[in-house]
Amino acid sequence: MQVIQTSGKRKTAIARATLKEGTGIIKINGVLASLITPKIANLKIQETILLAGDVIKKVNVDINVKGGGVISRAEAARTALSKALVEFEPSLKEKFLTYDRTFLVSDVRKKETKKPGTHGRARAKRQKSYR
Repeated sequence: MQVIQTSGKRKTAIARATLKEGTGIIKINGVLASLITPKIANLKIQETILLAGDVIKKVNVDINVKGGGVISRAEAARTALSKALVEFEPSLKEKFLTYDRTFLVSDVRKKETKKPGTHGRARAKRQKSYR
């Protein structure tokens, strides 16, 4: 029995996927992928499932996600799932890359840290009046 472990990142969210041969069950933090809310996060994960086609019916995937917000978690889970499927079925790599590169490559952009003398934002400073 083949076991594949991969990971995906987006902002501060980190997802770890464990793929095993099975019947097509995909769980994210113990919840079936089809039951994930909100709907937009569900659709991001369903993109990978639809592109994978029949390959998804041959495997069971368990994904653990920590950190980040709802969309960041969904994108990290999507990257981890896609990487695991490509490792299981290498012919999917070209399909994923032509559709969207972030399926296989983690997006490294993060929020710029707050600087001193600013009002909760990275660059905006207090306005000067000169009077």
